[in-house]
Amino acid sequence: MQSIALSHASVPSRAISWPLPIALKEPAAPTTDAKLLDLMKGAAARRLFKLEQLEVNWDEQANALWTFMRPRGRPSYNLELLEDIHALQRGIVAAFEDRPNELHYLVAGSRTPGVFSLGGDLHHFLDRIQQRDRQALVDYGESCVRVLHRFLNALELPIITIGLAQGDALGGGFESLLSFNVIIAERGAKFGFPETMFGLFPGMGAYSIVSRRVGAAFAEEMMLTGRIYSAEEMKEVGLVHMVVEPGQGVEAARDYMQRNKRRHVGARAVYKVSHGVNPVTLEELDRIVQIWADACLQLRERDLKVMQRLLAAQDKLQYTAQAAE
Repeated sequence: MQSIALSHASVPSRAISWPLPIALKEPAAPTTDAKLLDLMKGAAARRLFKLEQLEVNWDEQANALWTFMRPRGRPSYNLELLEDIHALQRGIVAAFEDRPNELHYLVAGSRTPGVFSLGGDLHHFLDRIQQRDRQALVDYGESCVRVLHRFLNALELPIITIGLAQGDALGGGFESLLSFNVIIAERGAKFGFPETMFGLFPGMGAYSIVSRRVGAAFAEEMMLTGRIYSAEEMKEVGLVHMVVEPGQGVEAARDYMQRNKRRHVGARAVYKVSHGVNPVTLEELDRIVQIWADACLQLRERDLKVMQRLLAAQDKLQYTAQAAE
């Protein structure tokens, strides 16, 4: 049985034994489709705690998985981190789809000090734009919206998802945060879509989610102005659900899970109804990705220079974060 040590002081302090030991053996004879599927599911479930850029902890008392991004380099969605998130989603489904009463909550946060996520990989964008590689841009966008779409639908599991913003969530970082049922933000965190600074727009779910939650006019205002908002402002309009003091985000998530323990079934049903009444389809998200990729290839040289300056600023933040560790 694998023991998962909770190594960071801010996460639940108990060391919990993972309750789903799965033995993967080489088949003695050719496998049927069902057996092959079981083997694949077992491998996906075991990989949950072996991801390179995601820290995953199991909290048995709360029936919760805590996940924290640890991106290599800049605090943005590099290609390898995206693949880790896909693997996380596959692993959760593989481990829990046949055990629906064992996982109640999924909490997602970041280990980068002061940052949840700065969104898309600007270095990748610049490189692909300069190479005129539209397909690579589409591939990146489609990868992102598949992650977002699965989280929007809680992985089709009877769980409540909690986004924990202990720092800034900008651009694609805010898009991804908005895919969670409950968003807890620490005071001082900033939110917004600054893509207009270099002639783009957030093309991986922002308009679809924000317009449904608070209206198209506000969604367009956010994207066209590029304004950065406080946690309190986001709570006032309804995009953030809870604002807590700096350093209290993890404890607030734990309190939320404890307070809602008896109401979990009803709360989960409300979120499921919400997505069913006004669904965001993958087809809609893919169409927007196509528009975004076309817009990328229409950027002017001065727009790319702005993107390069932002990239340099992210590099500085990366070194600051490394020094803090």
